[in-house]
Amino acid sequence: MGNSYAGQLRTTRFEEVLHNSIEASLRSNTVVPRPVFSQLYLEAEQLPLHSGRVENEEEEDGSESNSPLIPYQMKPPPEGCCTTDGFCQAGRDLRLSSLVSEPLNVAPGFLLVGAKSPSAPDTLLVCAVDRRFLPDERGRNALLGFSGNCIGCGEKGFRYFTEFSNHINLKLSTQPKKQKHLKYHLYRNNQGQLVRGAAICWKGLGNTSRGTPPQSSSHPGSPVGPIGQPHLADLRPPLTNGSHTPLSQNPLPHTAVLSNGPGRPTVIGTLNAGPPKKRHKGWSPESSAVKTPPASSSSSSSLTNGTKPGRSCYFLCGLSQGSSNPHSPPGPSVTVPDQLLHTCRLQPVIFRGHGSLPQLSGKVCDVQVSSLLQSCYQNSQALPRVYQHYGPSPIQPLSVEMQILLTVYYLVQLGPDQVPLIQDLEQIFMRSWRESHLREIRQHQQPQPGLSLPQAPSTLPGLPQAQVLTPSQLPWLAQLAASSCGEGVVVQEEKVSMALGLAGTFTRLMEGRLAHTNYVVIICTAKGQETESCVVVTGKHQCRILVEGMFSPSDSLREISQQLSSGMTQELTAFCNSLGPDGDVDVLLGGAARESRSHPVFPCVCVEYRVEWREVRPIQLAVARKLLSHVCAIADSSTQNLDLGSFDRVHFLICVPPSEVTFQQTVLHLWNSGVLQQLGLEQECLSQREAEHYVVKMDQEARARIDDLIQEAHRNSNTLYIVVHDHAHWDISSGPYGASVGDSGGGLVDSLLNSLQIRDATNILTLHVTSFPFALQTQHTRISPYNEIHWPSAFNNDMDLYHEKTRYFGVSELLDSTRSGSGLPLLRYDSSFESMASVLEERFPKLHSAVIRTQVLVQHYCVALMAVSGRPGSGGRSIHKHTSVETLEIVQSLLSSAQRCPTHHGHMVLLRIPSLALAGWAHQRLAWVRQRLGLGERFEIILGNPSQALSVGQSFTERIKAWLKIQETDWVPRTYLELEALPCILILSGADPLGESLPRSLKYCDLRVISSSYLQRTSLEEELGLAAYLMRVESQGSQPLSHVPGSDLSESDRDKRRSTDNEEEERESVLRPLSISTPPPDPHHSSTCPNPNPPNPSDTQRWPSKSTSSDSSSPFPLPLQSCSWAQGGGLPRCTSFLPHLSVDWASSFRPLLSKMMTCTEQSLYYRQWTIPRPCHMDSSNRPAEGRTDNFHPRRLLLSGPPQVGKTGAYLQFLGILSRMLIRLMEVDIYDEEEINTSDQLEGVQYHPACAPWPIIDTLRSMPFDYTIHNPKYEDISTVYCPDYYPNTDGNPRRKEDVYLRRRTARIKLSKYAAYNTYHHCEQCHQYTGFNPGYQMYESLLHGFTFSHLLLGEEIQLYFIIPKSKQHHFSFSQPGGQLESMRLPLTSDWNPDCIKSPIFTPTTGRHEHGLFNLYHAMDGAAHLHILVVKEYEMAVYKKYWPNHIMLVLPTVFNGAGIGAAHFLIKELSYHNLGLERRHRLEGGGLPADVWPFIIVSDDSCVMWNAVDLDSHSASGPVERNVSLKQVLQHMEACPDLTQYGLCGIRKWGSRSPSQGKGGGARHEEPFSRGHLHDFLLLNVDLTQDVQYNENRFMCDDVDFTLRAHSAGLLICRFNNFSVMKKQIAIGGYRTFIIKTKITDVPTSIQPSQYICAPDSKHPFLATPAQLLLEKYLQHTSQRLFPLSARNYTHPILSVDCYLNLGPEVTVCFVSSRPHSINISTAELLFSGLLLCFCDSFVTPGFLKKFHFLKGAILCVICADRSSLRQTVVRLELEDEWRFRLSDEFQTANAKEDRPLFFLTGKHI
Repeated sequence: MGNSYAGQLRTTRFEEVLHNSIEASLRSNTVVPRPVFSQLYLEAEQLPLHSGRVENEEEEDGSESNSPLIPYQMKPPPEGCCTTDGFCQAGRDLRLSSLVSEPLNVAPGFLLVGAKSPSAPDTLLVCAVDRRFLPDERGRNALLGFSGNCIGCGEKGFRYFTEFSNHINLKLSTQPKKQKHLKYHLYRNNQGQLVRGAAICWKGLGNTSRGTPPQSSSHPGSPVGPIGQPHLADLRPPLTNGSHTPLSQNPLPHTAVLSNGPGRPTVIGTLNAGPPKKRHKGWSPESSAVKTPPASSSSSSSLTNGTKPGRSCYFLCGLSQGSSNPHSPPGPSVTVPDQLLHTCRLQPVIFRGHGSLPQLSGKVCDVQVSSLLQSCYQNSQALPRVYQHYGPSPIQPLSVEMQILLTVYYLVQLGPDQVPLIQDLEQIFMRSWRESHLREIRQHQQPQPGLSLPQAPSTLPGLPQAQVLTPSQLPWLAQLAASSCGEGVVVQEEKVSMALGLAGTFTRLMEGRLAHTNYVVIICTAKGQETESCVVVTGKHQCRILVEGMFSPSDSLREISQQLSSGMTQELTAFCNSLGPDGDVDVLLGGAARESRSHPVFPCVCVEYRVEWREVRPIQLAVARKLLSHVCAIADSSTQNLDLGSFDRVHFLICVPPSEVTFQQTVLHLWNSGVLQQLGLEQECLSQREAEHYVVKMDQEARARIDDLIQEAHRNSNTLYIVVHDHAHWDISSGPYGASVGDSGGGLVDSLLNSLQIRDATNILTLHVTSFPFALQTQHTRISPYNEIHWPSAFNNDMDLYHEKTRYFGVSELLDSTRSGSGLPLLRYDSSFESMASVLEERFPKLHSAVIRTQVLVQHYCVALMAVSGRPGSGGRSIHKHTSVETLEIVQSLLSSAQRCPTHHGHMVLLRIPSLALAGWAHQRLAWVRQRLGLGERFEIILGNPSQALSVGQSFTERIKAWLKIQETDWVPRTYLELEALPCILILSGADPLGESLPRSLKYCDLRVISSSYLQRTSLEEELGLAAYLMRVESQGSQPLSHVPGSDLSESDRDKRRSTDNEEEERESVLRPLSISTPPPDPHHSSTCPNPNPPNPSDTQRWPSKSTSSDSSSPFPLPLQSCSWAQGGGLPRCTSFLPHLSVDWASSFRPLLSKMMTCTEQSLYYRQWTIPRPCHMDSSNRPAEGRTDNFHPRRLLLSGPPQVGKTGAYLQFLGILSRMLIRLMEVDIYDEEEINTSDQLEGVQYHPACAPWPIIDTLRSMPFDYTIHNPKYEDISTVYCPDYYPNTDGNPRRKEDVYLRRRTARIKLSKYAAYNTYHHCEQCHQYTGFNPGYQMYESLLHGFTFSHLLLGEEIQLYFIIPKSKQHHFSFSQPGGQLESMRLPLTSDWNPDCIKSPIFTPTTGRHEHGLFNLYHAMDGAAHLHILVVKEYEMAVYKKYWPNHIMLVLPTVFNGAGIGAAHFLIKELSYHNLGLERRHRLEGGGLPADVWPFIIVSDDSCVMWNAVDLDSHSASGPVERNVSLKQVLQHMEACPDLTQYGLCGIRKWGSRSPSQGKGGGARHEEPFSRGHLHDFLLLNVDLTQDVQYNENRFMCDDVDFTLRAHSAGLLICRFNNFSVMKKQIAIGGYRTFIIKTKITDVPTSIQPSQYICAPDSKHPFLATPAQLLLEKYLQHTSQRLFPLSARNYTHPILSVDCYLNLGPEVTVCFVSSRPHSINISTAELLFSGLLLCFCDSFVTPGFLKKFHFLKGAILCVICADRSSLRQTVVRLELEDEWRFRLSDEFQTANAKEDRPLFFLTGKHI
């Protein structure tokens, strides 16, 4: 049935395919060769090998197949039918020779083709076949099956070719197949005769290998290959039925592209969308990507339908690589004819090829010479060098002849108005070379170690030996290839010299013989010489684009200005003003100005107008936090390039391009953001005008501002300066380059922001902000890839977390709208405009295309205004034909929008005219036309000049003031954002947009003037980005966001779109090609008009401002811009362009940018494959020797799509950075009032308030305050004091919540604060040991052994001593045994030294403990020792390598704070004895050794002193002082050695001199009472009072009570206070109680902490002492029922203080002889607590005390035996009753040594 389809390719070597093509061409009757180039190099690659061999394809033509013919028996014809050859069964003649002049009736959609019969091989039979079942000229897009009609008898509806072949008497002996027997197209020549045309391309451009599977699932017609492989458009147009007019004069629309599988972009051109695999499944030519004109359309209509198809790129791509006067070697010269430009009306472009170009003489200014093609050839020669590091390579580069032949094939593929692109040719060369050496390349890519690589054969296995292309064959093969395009490409062979070829080309140009030729390829193959070549471009369209592209944008603008000022445009203006028979524009306008007419007003309900510039969107805050996290990452890195802890405030300067509107809009956002208030600058900026101080335009005046910032940063090292470089892609020229070319503005950014002063300033951080970061991402970039922040994508899974009410609509969404199929594309193409511009460009070859296009554009608007205004005498509807439908729509919308709104809100129309001169002329012309038409109050015309302030008419300004409710009389709009809803035409000029934000009322962006210098990715996206904006999610209406399948190019970390298994379904759902009647133009002459379906008048509503932080419900802005560079799905075509004029590709041997890449991957791609040119500011940023990069450590890059809100994001970043620095400089300080205070204690003043030190006798006379006042002990038992009566008001806190609910205050750190490990300023690097300039401090582990009676064994301690601290210790010899810790003498005095060693016990706080005392000590020398547990030794050493550490013995790993205090004190006393012995041995007095140590908590952060000289209404005030000042003052106290214990007060925000009512009272500067957290301990006097090594809680209260009872003098310096930081991590108050069954902490009730002895009870893996203390704390109410809330009947606790809970009062007494105790004679105790009582406790001692009846006794001992012995020894059974059930133990296993206690009741 003829269902075979040859749509797949067979990979083979180029030479084989080439020669097979030539052979097939010679055998055929047509001169058109088989399109080998497209088959081989512009289709997807297939795997050449399958199971080690290549299978031959199945040949479809029986005459060319080696397989046996399939026997076939034809169905016998019906009786009476004609069976004569050449006639149908009805007897009608079908022979071509008979029908050559006969008129034939061909049904629409059918084509005439010629069929061959085996019985009559010389005769062609004429048939009519449905064109859907015939292939196109590439052998594709043929539906499977058949549909044909008989031309002879007229019978229709043959659905099977077998049936049809029987009807026309083919008399076949094999299976009938349409591919075998339908041979040729038929068409009518100029004489109207039906003749044979080109052969039908059944086999396509490649052969199908049965054994080679496709690389991905696809259907026929969709070539599949690796992403990014080049493809090409159709080779030649197909023939129409009965005439020589092509089916389509233009290539396919670029929005209807399928390549490399559906949805994947191509590099060079476009392909038709293939038909579905199954027959008649809803596919038709009308539903494909190509719209075929009706057969009756003539070729003369091609001009009005647009003649600027598809190709969007060209060789130069805007690069001035060539020179019009090249230096050529001596030799024969070629004279350029004098009248060349005048005669030919074009300026030829000569591309150097191989060899040297002859010298040009004569009028050389009429010819342009470029070396880009020569560079491309040279780059392709360097491809084999990639594999040189594998060893000797057999791979050879492409030969000169092959390069030339490929160039010819490439030029042949180009359409009549397409321009070549150098990147495409590079990819072709690379693919050709890789194809030719595929096996060799794979061998080098996968070498086997230890084996030498064999010499690779020159051909692949299974393929015949390829023939080498010789110089003699080259001209013939090139001419043969060029013959397929007629006169479009001419190959000229020269045997003598290149000069003769060029001279001949000039001669033929002058004679007009190259009028229809676009390219002349000159090949010189002189004997004995290398082959030489060059390409002469002779097409008018191509020459204009190439010549204009050789100039830089600034040169083009200067050329335009020169043409306008010299009067060269007068003839063009007169020509444009003339409307032919319809009159002249100026004359018609003169008549219209004399008429007046009222304009109807359409009623409409207007939604409330609102502008929301102040709103901050959640995604902006998210981006700001990402910026902050990157800054913190820089600070936290080991490089120490940024020390955030050293900064206390933020200052900033925002650098913007030299645009007045951009400057003012940045100031507006800054003023409305609240950042100035957050940074504390509101006093300096009282108005928006004063806020301009923080924004600077990057012009010559910026130098002084940057210099001032550098000097200010140098003076204020504690201020972090942020330099925000907005629109960072604008000026990337190097400073020296800008100076050398005389560009006053070029290189300014480089000279200012890349200066050494900014680079080396450690407190200056640079933030680059741009929508187009590509030019900043090169191999020599200054920005680390880790310092890039990309805007989150709308398609990111995390977007829902931001709760965004808006959705971004940007470049990618614009492109996707062209293929969504949901309506008219937002990118529109104006064919009428392009046709007129094309005609005028040919008529005025000397004028720049921008001049011509601007004239045509303005003329279109003038005529449209005349037509829409309806003025009598303005021409009426007859002038509609002189403008375009798109322009009429724009003008009509502009004029009608304000009429439909009662408050005259309307749309904005943007005209983008880069030239300032042209923009000024256009503004003047349009304003004049508006005035003549009487439309001056209907809409405004605004000229957007970057160097000038915005100027709006007074009447329109009054409207805006009324809308914005502004009262200031002198207010004028300064930004485009303030033009919201103003009906206006904005003419935006300037070489590039400079970051101006546009209002939401923008509806049309007219980009039809954009020129050829904008063919870089940055420029293209920058122009299209003008139409980008934010829209409300809920206001989508009929266009929900789910129908927008794309995402913006600059979005980051989006979900990558993956290809589905069903390729056909993917094409339907993602691409859905649009049916566009006119093909898109060349983007260098882009005319696009994005226009969504306009809203109904009744639905008109207002649009909020299109600022960086507001929403929109407006229709989409509609750019008039070509989308020809956009390909299907993902990234647009512009991603294959050069990213910027100032960069180059590092190599042509590079992968193509994939649509699947995220922004991070795109950044890495450009960083690898682009290099800066010498004019680029990063070209001098070469890495130092031995390094691979030269990143600036304090430089960030924020990239995001245009108009998305980046300004608001970085302003919020400045605010939260400032808050973070303040937060870093602030800490949570416990701010609590003292507890248990009583006015009864206030009375006698013992010391004057200004007394610096206590008087020892006076202090002894002061009563000791037993009451605990520290608020951290609010949950413990009160110590009984006779003079204190507790306040019974209120309920006490729950015990579990006291620690969590303590009150704190935010306090800014002073310069004398203690810090944790996160602080690492330059001053204390050496102190902490983390300075990168120092090696890690070496530490030695020293053992130290001493014995103690209480422990009953020797104690083995370890010191970790850094070498830098060894001078504090004595050793038996250098590096020998540690003997002692050196102590100073009491008589020593050094103002820069602290005498007392500082011990800080700590656990679990290696990161957060405040052990950095460098600033607290104000640089004074001191000895600081951290006391750590053995299992934490390594981690503390890691974080504090330069600190001395005392490691507790292993047995204390589970111990509490009491063990640490015990060992600190006993070790210090033992060391004091050693030092005194050394002193005695040295001849001194032992008493001279300093006996004090300091025991400090690890959360002490700052210290304060009462300023006695400063008085306020509430008394003296406190100020921060250094720890050095506090300690030196205390150490200087007279008679200090007579004090046993000294301390300071805990800080509280309530002044110490305030009474309870808030009034002032006199505070005693010294007092006797409990000391906590910070102690100065005399280890000599306290030798007989030890800390309890078993205690976990309240050990300091217990120690203080025992020290006082021992008669030691305790003093608290109340004029000093210590601030304690809240640290929620670690510490000795963190207790974990868990069972021994599992290590997981579980909820265990306090009643389970104890159990009866010998009972079955779950044991706990917790120390027994801790269980006992926690049990007594939580269950004292049940244990001592008479003691609850009974202050007058406390519990008697002998020699020990234990916390029995806050509702129980404890009376402490000591059993030691001569001890000091309170008087208890009149007290009745409610209980007795005996804990580990020693021999000093006797029955007689206990008989002194009296107890209530029913009082409870609790005796605690280490074991049951001791418990019984204690009861007997103390004769407790005489007064106390015991029961067996009253004996308990802690819930510990026997091996854990539980504690036992016995309770009894008083008789």
